[in-house]
Amino acid sequence: MATVLIGVALSVTHALLSRGPRAMAALIGTAMVGGFAVEAVGVATGFPFGTYDYSGELGPKVLGVPLIIPLAWTWMAWPAWLAAVRVTGGRVRRILLAGAGLSTWDLFLDPQMVAEGYWRWHDPVPALPGVPGIPIGNYLGWLGFALLLMTAMSIATRATTPAAGDAPMYALWFWTYASSVLAHAVFLGLPASAVWGGVLMGAAVLPLAVTLRRSARTGRPHPAGTPA
Repeated sequence: MATVLIGVALSVTHALLSRGPRAMAALIGTAMVGGFAVEAVGVATGFPFGTYDYSGELGPKVLGVPLIIPLAWTWMAWPAWLAAVRVTGGRVRRILLAGAGLSTWDLFLDPQMVAEGYWRWHDPVPALPGVPGIPIGNYLGWLGFALLLMTAMSIATRATTPAAGDAPMYALWFWTYASSVLAHAVFLGLPASAVWGGVLMGAAVLPLAVTLRRSARTGRPHPAGTPA
C-alpha cells in the first residue's frame, strides 16, 4: 500500500508540474475515477473480469472495492501514456501501446495478489499455463478497459509531445517492469508469471529503451510526434 501511495503521488504531481492542472485532473478523472467505476461494476456483476471479490486486507472499501485499487491504476496509467508518447506518433498507435503496457502489468499484479489472498475468482478457468486462480478473461477485460482509459487520456490530457522532465516517469516505468520480473522470479516463487509478464509487458516497455538509446546515440531528442 505504501508503494502505491508513493507511486500515485509521483504520477499525479508530475502530471501537474509537467503538463498543468488540466492534465492532472484528466489523469485523476480517467484513471482514478474510471478505475474505481470499472472495479465496482466488476465486483457487482462479474463483467468484464469474471466473478471475483476482495478480502478485507487492503484497507477501506466502497461498493466492495478497496480504495487502494484505483490509486494503483492511476500510478501506472501516467508513465504508460508518457512512454507511448515518447516511442511513437499518432493517437491510435499511442493508445494501443499504452493500453497494452498498462494491461500487461496485471500479469504481475494479479498472480501476486491472489497468492497473498487479497482477492479471488469464483471460477478461475481457463487460466494461463502455470498461473492458476486467474481466468484469462480477466486479462482480456483489463485490456479492453485500458484501451478505453488511454483513449480518454489521449483526448483529455493534451499530453501528446514528450517533455524534458519526463525522465522520472520513464524511470518509474522501467523500475516497475524490472522489479516485477525480479520479484516474481526470485522472491515470490511465481516463475510462470515472471515469464508471462516479462515477455508480454516487456513488448510494451522495452521499445522505450530502444528509443532512448537511439536518441542518446544521435545526440538529439527523438522528434516529438513522429514514430521512433
